[in-house]
Amino acid sequence: MGPATQAAAFFDLDRTLVAGSSGIYWARAAVDAGIVSRRQMARLVGANLKFRLRGSTDESTDAIRERLSELVAGRDAMELRRMMPEVLAGVLPRLYPQMLQIAYDHQDAGRKVYIATASSQIVAEMLSDVLGFDGGIGAVPQIVDGKMTGRDSDVFPYRDGKAQRIIELAEREQIDLASSYGYSDSESDLPMLRLVGHAVAVNPDSELEAIAAEAGWEVLRFDQLGRKLLALGVLAVMGLAGTAGRTVVVRRGSVPPARVRLRKLWRSK
Repeated sequence: MGPATQAAAFFDLDRTLVAGSSGIYWARAAVDAGIVSRRQMARLVGANLKFRLRGSTDESTDAIRERLSELVAGRDAMELRRMMPEVLAGVLPRLYPQMLQIAYDHQDAGRKVYIATASSQIVAEMLSDVLGFDGGIGAVPQIVDGKMTGRDSDVFPYRDGKAQRIIELAEREQIDLASSYGYSDSESDLPMLRLVGHAVAVNPDSELEAIAAEAGWEVLRFDQLGRKLLALGVLAVMGLAGTAGRTVVVRRGSVPPARVRLRKLWRSK
């Protein structure tokens, strides 16, 4: 095999290419397929909200991975594949258009573009096909006699595992990683980000934000959910304060309650 001759760009999926977790749409499809109960779905929705606000952790990733393994073990592999159109129908509207444009700019500059995610390989490949990317790296389920075992048949693409899968792909495709780009929201993707020559933090969690600032990496922000919830929290607190002092304010008749002022300001934006 000759020397690496081209660069590439590797994009994490959740909170990087798409808002929130793609897993929530898998869960919805699984409910419709009778694989997941509505109670389990409710827990996954709560986990998705936490993920939107704080990002992933090793503990939460391991817990979700174990739960999904139990759910799919013994299921027909075709069930998973038939769920994918519904999953994609949920994921596609959640794509950040700015990130999609960045990916296409890389392709226009002659770089290959890949999705690198801990989500299913089927999701990575299908989404890559739909978006016109060059490929995808994801979790590969082990299938025996057409049934999923709940285990992986390849290295799980999380932390060092994701970096290992990227190295293997780079060797096959003759990609120069020193000239390549990596995009992620999570500290867990540091092995990938340190593998490439150009690392970019997208909607970073607090740990990655601190590391990016120290390393001088570019930081991009598109996810507004955390800021909106913070603003709503401020409004609620100020509303209570306005209610507590309402008697004094109304008697003076010169200044409207704080919550009214804030509501007008909020609506004007």
